[in-house]
Amino acid sequence: MSKQLPVPLATLIGRELRNEKVDNPFVKYGQAGLPKKGEDYFLIKTDCRRVPGDPSTAFSVFAVFDGHNGISAAIYAKENLLNNVLSAIPQDISRDAWLQALPRALVVGFVKTDTEFQKKGETSGTTVTFVLVDGWTVTVASVGDSRCILDTQGGVVSLLTVDHRLEENVEERERVTASGGEVGRLNVFGGNAVGPLRCWPGGLCLSRSIGDTDVGEYIVPIPHVKQVKLSNAGGRLIIASDGIWDTISNDTAAMSCRGLPAELAAKLVVKEALRSRGLKDDTTCLVVDIIPSDHPVLPPTPRKKHNMLTSLLFGKKSENSTNKATSKLSAVGVVEELFEEGSAMLIERLGKDFPFNKNSEIFRCAICQVDQPPGNGLSVNSGPFFSPASKPWEGPFLCTNCRKKKDAMEGKRPSSHSVTAQ
Repeated sequence: MSKQLPVPLATLIGRELRNEKVDNPFVKYGQAGLPKKGEDYFLIKTDCRRVPGDPSTAFSVFAVFDGHNGISAAIYAKENLLNNVLSAIPQDISRDAWLQALPRALVVGFVKTDTEFQKKGETSGTTVTFVLVDGWTVTVASVGDSRCILDTQGGVVSLLTVDHRLEENVEERERVTASGGEVGRLNVFGGNAVGPLRCWPGGLCLSRSIGDTDVGEYIVPIPHVKQVKLSNAGGRLIIASDGIWDTISNDTAAMSCRGLPAELAAKLVVKEALRSRGLKDDTTCLVVDIIPSDHPVLPPTPRKKHNMLTSLLFGKKSENSTNKATSKLSAVGVVEELFEEGSAMLIERLGKDFPFNKNSEIFRCAICQVDQPPGNGLSVNSGPFFSPASKPWEGPFLCTNCRKKKDAMEGKRPSSHSVTAQ
């Protein structure tokens, strides 16, 4: 019997990067929180199926909803957002195609949930950080200032969301003012401006949310979406409301709980936040460990310096980034970035190749997913709906109500022109 030759190191690394013959990871999670106003909600659902009844198509969902001005928007989003996202994904497609369709479906689901909630006439709103874990692939969609961070085996902490706060996000301030909103601080007696930047009318500190009917359509529900693939070394997600992030940094949250089981880790993150500043706001924290099948706990690793290549991959990017199909690798943690997009323009998020049957006399609205006769909406390359100077809509079919929603979010004003689909 001939002696088996050793496998070259380069081959082993190549196999790991391609995840060849690697089992799906274990997903373990923990949750902790303390209420101040009682407006935080969360969702944990680990029994989802891409194909109903087929365990091999399992995926998990974890989400945090930080409500404001009441709890109804947070509750509504918790109960309806997942179904609205899944209904926007074509049926009977492969796993790879499902993952590629997910970013666009998340945009549709967020906008549909917002539109349906606003019909209820309630004025509350909510942030949303919505995370789907399918094997080693993590997809995160977010509006508002709840965050999701990733702590990899290389010890590098990466932010997978973008804060939609007017105080810090210059591009969002410019978008809101260009759409007709006013941004400024609260004026108190004597004319002194205090507090963070807010959008008027309404006084909201955020530029994106679900709900907030009384604030203005320029507060949009279109999420920032990022999709990454972990190596089979795994990683830890920390998803939390701003009651955590207003008190401790991303690095502090990650380092406070390394090497501990997810359930205990979530409690320690909350404890660290309280130790820093006390209970000033609702605090909710989910910790999700994505780990190899032979590791009962995500192993602790020493924190390494954030090298230049990692900074290029995970540095804070422009909110209007169009990095839609990158395939970069980080030298630390071996995380592959599959997708990232944060534009607030629906045409950039839905694209021009949205699937629909051009030969059918019935069209399905790309947002509300309701079948419509062509005369009740606008299809590809239909004429201007608002002013004659408006650019023709080149995206997928939208019903009249969803087209009005789209144009209102862009700050356009209706005119007397009426349009039917071509």
